[in-house]
Amino acid sequence: MMRNSAPTASAPRKAGKRPAGEIRNAASYGKRVRKKFRVFSARAGLDLPFLFLVLVLLIVGLIMMFSASYANAFYRHNGNSYFFISKQAVFAVLGIILMMVISYFDYHHLHEFAVPILLLSYVLLVLVRFMPAINGVHRWIDLGPIGQFQPSEIAKFAIVLIFAHLISLNFNRMGTFLYGVLPYALILGMTAALLMWEPHVSATVIIALLGAVMLFIGGVKLRWFVGAFSLMGAGIAYLVLFAKAYAYANERITAWLDPFSNATSQIIADTWQTRQSLYAIGSGGLLGLGLGQSRQKFLYLPEPQNDFVFAIVCEELGFVGALIIIILFAMLIWRGITISLRAKDKFGMLLGIGIVVQVGFQVILNIAVVTNTIPNTGISLPFFSYGGTSLVILLAEMGIVLSISRTSNIEKV
Repeated sequence: MMRNSAPTASAPRKAGKRPAGEIRNAASYGKRVRKKFRVFSARAGLDLPFLFLVLVLLIVGLIMMFSASYANAFYRHNGNSYFFISKQAVFAVLGIILMMVISYFDYHHLHEFAVPILLLSYVLLVLVRFMPAINGVHRWIDLGPIGQFQPSEIAKFAIVLIFAHLISLNFNRMGTFLYGVLPYALILGMTAALLMWEPHVSATVIIALLGAVMLFIGGVKLRWFVGAFSLMGAGIAYLVLFAKAYAYANERITAWLDPFSNATSQIIADTWQTRQSLYAIGSGGLLGLGLGQSRQKFLYLPEPQNDFVFAIVCEELGFVGALIIIILFAMLIWRGITISLRAKDKFGMLLGIGIVVQVGFQVILNIAVVTNTIPNTGISLPFFSYGGTSLVILLAEMGIVLSISRTSNIEKV
């Protein structure tokens, strides 16, 4: 008997089954869609909690800077209450764009820029000394319509970058004097000398503390820190007490010890800013006078949009509002350190820690000055104080931390 030939038509596929090619095409399409929106996705490695904290502090800082500055702007800039905030907002937008662009940049390439950026900072620190003095010091380079620029901001980042670069290359030899102490002492000494030439004591202190933290993490033995800080303390004491060029620092210490003294007209003038700051903090109480309701910003507190903006924060938002802002800063620093500690290489760890610790030092010193815990050192509050170029640099540094977060071994939430 002859058997029937097999049917030539293809057998129907079972219900619910899809061809492999169709599945691959769907998966490929899904990947393309996700790639378009990867900047909003934790899967790309971008640390969203850190980004969220940066944006919150930036928005709150802009609001408080405007609240603190509009009276001073109206009086000193021909009735334009938006003089400061309009400029600051533009720089904030530019800074955010730069931050996001840098977050996609492979931070390992910064190895190549460590020495050039350090040399650039030295050139700028020398150049600023020949700029016109403002309030008796040479700290700013006038950029025309853009505003004024402090080379010390570049110097802070340059120290963090060069230290991260050198320590990561010589990590196993940091216990020796030749590789673990000498090059960093020379770099810090040169940078401190240029900063004191301006003079800029507060920036010198921050850079010294930054260098110490990074060297400690890098494995330098503790005995070197004791000797270095003893020598530095003796040098600063000598300059403040005996050097005529730094007589202003001695006067600030005297004013700090008794800010409410009316002994002489000079002491009253030297303590005016601190007095108004303390009045503002005391007026705020627990819950504050309300946003925009500060009284000390109406030409009592000089330049309230700059170093003493936190005093207006305390007056308008009270103890509770000020505490919330301090907690936000603490969370930002904690998250930044967590990201850095879980970086996949020592360079990323040191670079990230240096950047966020710098922010932490500035916050602590600024609040300490505003509350008269330490003498007036003239240091800004990150994200809050007026200064467009410094804000752009700060946001660019936050972009570097976000770049590190893309490759760090941290759970993305």
